[in-house]
Amino acid sequence: MTGTRIAVLGGGRIGEALLGGLLAAGRDAGELVVAERSADRAAELTEKLGVAALPLTDAVRGAGTVVVAVKPQDVVTVLGEIAGALDPDVLVVSLAAGLPTALFEGALPEGTPVVRVMPNTPMLLGAAMCVLSPGAHAGSEHLDRAEALLSTVGEVLRVEESKQDAATALSGSGPAYFFLVAEAMIEAGVALGLARPAATELTVQTALGAARMLRESGEHPTVLRENVTSPAGTTAAALAALERHGLRTAFTAAATAARDRSVELGHPEG
Repeated sequence: MTGTRIAVLGGGRIGEALLGGLLAAGRDAGELVVAERSADRAAELTEKLGVAALPLTDAVRGAGTVVVAVKPQDVVTVLGEIAGALDPDVLVVSLAAGLPTALFEGALPEGTPVVRVMPNTPMLLGAAMCVLSPGAHAGSEHLDRAEALLSTVGEVLRVEESKQDAATALSGSGPAYFFLVAEAMIEAGVALGLARPAATELTVQTALGAARMLRESGEHPTVLRENVTSPAGTTAAALAALERHGLRTAFTAAATAARDRSVELGHPEG
């Protein structure tokens, strides 16, 4: 099975989303295994997805790709358990937020290729933005394999590992920014007299349409914004209010804070 089996370590929402994406893309369930400490959760995944649930060392033995999707605080323990069971040519893909490839390389056999991935929660809908970075021993073929894996659940972008913390500030934390904006817009609609269900529908569909225009039109956001903004019109008044209240400055500060926190989480000894 070496080279074809994919072992997903961690059966939480992200692990399940990846397994589901692989199956939807045509991967044979017999080539997928999951390692999940909760027996109930493991049984649920087997029943739901048809993949085998195995103990950690059994899951990784013979696997060509091992995806580490456990909580960051559990990674060191998991790596210690699996290091002796890995095949020499295995690719390790980390979905553990904030942890550098050097941590994995130091705990795994010398020369193990590691690819670091920062996904985000739209992965649960097959609409993820996944940011990939190679470790010291990962080459283009390993990045290609990791990209093929993650492209089943969304879009993929390759960056240098030194840019991972900045990417985390945009795409990793980014969904929460949009949720907060949507929440604020809904509350504003309610304050203006709209029923909450109506304000919610107006906001959500507007966000969906705007995102599609950004993706499909190919236009710069500035051009799209200007196309909506008539001189001295309602949109111009609204945008002027947002600028007066420091919207751009707030987003820059938010992204910087997220970046800095990501750096701290990746280097707790610092």
